[in-house]
Amino acid sequence: MRPYEALTEIEWVEVERIHDLIEKGEFESARLSTDGMLRKRPRHPDLLIVDATLYLEESEPGLALESLKGAERCADPAQFFYLRAAASYDLARFAEARADIEQAGAIRKAYPHSLDLLSRVLEHLGDAEGARQAAQEAHALDPEAFPLPLELDAAAFDLLVERAVQELPPKIRQKLEEIPVMVQDLPTVEMLTDEEPPLSPDSLGMFVGRHIFTSSSEVGPGDPGAIFLFRLNLLRDCTDREELENEVRITVQHEVGHLMGLDEDELDEWGLA
Repeated sequence: MRPYEALTEIEWVEVERIHDLIEKGEFESARLSTDGMLRKRPRHPDLLIVDATLYLEESEPGLALESLKGAERCADPAQFFYLRAAASYDLARFAEARADIEQAGAIRKAYPHSLDLLSRVLEHLGDAEGARQAAQEAHALDPEAFPLPLELDAAAFDLLVERAVQELPPKIRQKLEEIPVMVQDLPTVEMLTDEEPPLSPDSLGMFVGRHIFTSSSEVGPGDPGAIFLFRLNLLRDCTDREELENEVRITVQHEVGHLMGLDEDELDEWGLA
């Protein structure tokens, strides 16, 4: 490989500024600065890392993978493997994500972001014990950023969901009499990849099928579908029981709204806003 010219001190300062913009959620400004730097330094490995980081924040994992081609020689190879793993994870390519995250861990062992991602990858690969251990290691390194997932058995979680359904307005419950609200640990790969781009593996819930205001002439086999809530994702997303109860309620309402084909104004009208 041909050597590349390192970024100057001034350019590294600009890279840090872009990362600060990303952290603040100012993606448009970050994109303008990143694109400007790449025009001056096309395909520079360290700038491709910035580009991929921004694409991931913009929910564009496919574009992030494209940006990472040629970034292997960047100044921080652990970051390269972490970002490529994160992009693969978002595309529901869990085996590829695991291979890259283990590479990142081999280069930089005490890296809580990698350990947290590894925990989520292993959950989707069915390694519950490995996922628990990785989550504990991430928590030990940075307890504030990576709290341990809540623990709640399936039966107790189901009661929370039942309560959330019962709290829906009566006219909504009437519409839902023939539509199941189902709980499973995680979304399947088939669920995630049924759309393009794939849905996030960290999704808290989703509905599958047609919305219930579709005309009868449009109904196909297996309709009208079901609402799904994903227990492990909800437990990981919340820090205490009160927050979990609230998030379950919000997720049920959100997915009911989707199932009914409602826009934001109609969600408010039906008492689901």
